[in-house]
Amino acid sequence: MTRLEKDKVISMKWGTFTATHIATLVLAVVLLVAIYYILKKTSQKVQIWVLGILSFSGIVAIIYNLAAWGEPLEYLPFHLCSVNALVLPIAVFTRSKTLGNLLLVWCLGALAALILNHAVTDAEILGAAFNIFYFPHVLEFGIPIIMVKLGLLKKDPKCIGSTLAITMGVYTAVHFINLALNAWAQANQFGYSDAVFQANYMYSLEPTNPLLQVFYSILPYPYWYMYLIVPIVFVYLLIVYLPELIALAKRKAINT
Repeated sequence: MTRLEKDKVISMKWGTFTATHIATLVLAVVLLVAIYYILKKTSQKVQIWVLGILSFSGIVAIIYNLAAWGEPLEYLPFHLCSVNALVLPIAVFTRSKTLGNLLLVWCLGALAALILNHAVTDAEILGAAFNIFYFPHVLEFGIPIIMVKLGLLKKDPKCIGSTLAITMGVYTAVHFINLALNAWAQANQFGYSDAVFQANYMYSLEPTNPLLQVFYSILPYPYWYMYLIVPIVFVYLLIVYLPELIALAKRKAINT
C-alpha cells in the first residue's frame, strides 16, 4: 500500500449504511464473539475482571467528550448510552441480577447508536471521534449478552417489571433535566456558536432520527411519544425470557 493509499484509508468517513459502516457492524460482531470464546476458556474471576475493565470504556468516552470538544453541556451523561456506561461496571463487578437484566434492554440503545450513527457519520475511521464512539458502544451492547452466555448473569423474567420501571423512571428524570437546563440556558442566553443551548437528552423533546420520527408522527407530543417504545420493549423482553417462561410454566404444570 502506497503512502497515498494509506492516507486515503485514514481519512475515510464512517458514513451511514455505507460499505465502511456495514463493515464496522460486522467487525463489532466478530470482536464480541472473539471476546466470548477467549473468556470461555478462563476462570470466572478472570472473566469478571476482563469484562469489568472493558466496561470502563464508556466512562472514558464520557470524560473525553466532556473535555475534548469545548461544549460540556452537549455531552453530559444523560443519554441512554451514557447512563448505560455508568451502570455497566457496577453490573459487571456486583453481578447484580436487577442491573444485569436491565442492561439486556439498555444494550439495545448502544446497538441503535451504532446502526443509526447520524451524530458521527462524518467521523474519520481510525480517528479519535470514531474510536471514542465506536468501541464503547460495541462493548455496552455486547458485555451484558456475553455475561449471560458465560453464566455470569442469570436471565430472570421477574425482572421485567423493574426493568420497565427503572427505564421509564430514568427517562422521566432526564426529561425534567432537559427542561431545567433549557430554562436556565434561555434565561441566561447561554449557548455555543451564537445559539442558545438546547438540551434533548434521551430525545425526550423531539426525535432526531427516522425511527423516532415515526413514533412522533403517531403521537406528536414531547416526552409522551417515547412511550410508544414500551410495548415494543415488552414484546422484546417476552422473547428474551421465552425459555425461562416456558420452563416456569412446565414446573407449574408438574406441581399442579
